[in-house]
Amino acid sequence: MKVLTVDDSSVVRKIIRGAVEVLEYQLLEAEDGYEALDILEKQYVDVKLILLDWNMPGINGFELLKSIKENKKYKKIPVMMVTTESEKENIIQAIQAGACHYLVKPFTMDELTKRMLECVGKGEV
Repeated sequence: MKVLTVDDSSVVRKIIRGAVEVLEYQLLEAEDGYEALDILEKQYVDVKLILLDWNMPGINGFELLKSIKENKKYKKIPVMMVTTESEKENIIQAIQAGACHYLVKPFTMDELTKRMLECVGKGEV
């Protein structure tokens, strides 16, 4: 199973890589929304979860979330926001736009893996 992480922070992508490896999934990484859309175009059939930061250059995470959910090919892929944005209004907007979970940084590895499993329908660790 492939997980796509979209985050401009290499440190956060490295932390996410650790969680994905614990779950024995394969990680695809994008530094921004444009790179994420390029990866999705080529590999959307294999991508089973997207972990998405809100604050990124170019297309921000919320705009990318809306774009993903409006695209017939991608809309069924679960998207989890993984971000420092903790405003209640932003959380509500993301969930209403189709995010399956909203995890605020910093987070623990346990929190991340639990939410990832919930998003792909596998319950708890």
